[in-house]
Amino acid sequence: MERIFDLVIVGAGPAGMSAAIYASRAGLTTLMIEMGAPGGKLVKTHEISNYPGIETINGANLAMQMFNHSTSFSAQYVYGNVVNIVDGETKQVVCDDATYECKAIIIASGTQEKLLGIAGEEENVGRGVSYCAVCDGAFFKDEEVAVIGAGNAALEEALYLTQFASKVHVVMRRDVFRADQIIVDKIIQNEKVIVHQKYIPLEITSMNNKVDGIVVKSNEETETIKVKGIFPYIGADPMTHFVNHLDILNDHKYIIVDENMETKYKGIYGAGDVCQKGLRQVVTAVNDGAIAAQHAFHQIKGM
Repeated sequence: MERIFDLVIVGAGPAGMSAAIYASRAGLTTLMIEMGAPGGKLVKTHEISNYPGIETINGANLAMQMFNHSTSFSAQYVYGNVVNIVDGETKQVVCDDATYECKAIIIASGTQEKLLGIAGEEENVGRGVSYCAVCDGAFFKDEEVAVIGAGNAALEEALYLTQFASKVHVVMRRDVFRADQIIVDKIIQNEKVIVHQKYIPLEITSMNNKVDGIVVKSNEETETIKVKGIFPYIGADPMTHFVNHLDILNDHKYIIVDENMETKYKGIYGAGDVCQKGLRQVVTAVNDGAIAAQHAFHQIKGM
């Protein structure tokens, strides 16, 4: 494979794939680099029902459709872990095993789920602790599970888990949901869901190398909710470690961009969830990717 491109896109989620479509259709030699499955968080989402024109679709199916579209105009795709970006007239995207040169870069690397940071969490990943209900929900058929969080992602995954689990415990720190009312209503009406408000997770317990409960605190008293599976959905952190040196991040490590999705460095863009923004959705991600790719095209071609 050639290692010199007009445009290199870091990440193949909705933002990156949208950028690949616009860039490659415009005639730019384009490369997408992704360290996971194409689609980003789409792959881990059971149902998408707020993408215009599609009333409802499985996230993995939408991801595959987007990926096929993104490579249909000759954009190339490689697996790679990006460790550095070097600015210059010719820019470099440095991976573990290869370096790619280009005229412009779109950073669409997305976010990574936050850990609870409590005892018993990391050592039980894959033994009952999971950050993907779609991936692992079927392993807990007829068992009780817990979802930690009160936002859209947490409640949507809790609803998804009800098709497998006997009970789904939703554990939230506050007494106010942070999700759309339509989702909250479904949670309240579902007989399999038990909501625990003002509960703080303290520890994940296990027996025989498998999760058997989560210790929580409420009103200064502790108790153990007996569950076999625990799914934390408490937010995410941007994956921007490879551009810490470029001074393009805000205090929370999200990329600062202008209306063209461009950073303070000409030809280096951000797109999607990795950017400083108020709404992180599939529809806003594909918008970002399209804007960044179109602006990059005009800069590269001098139009």
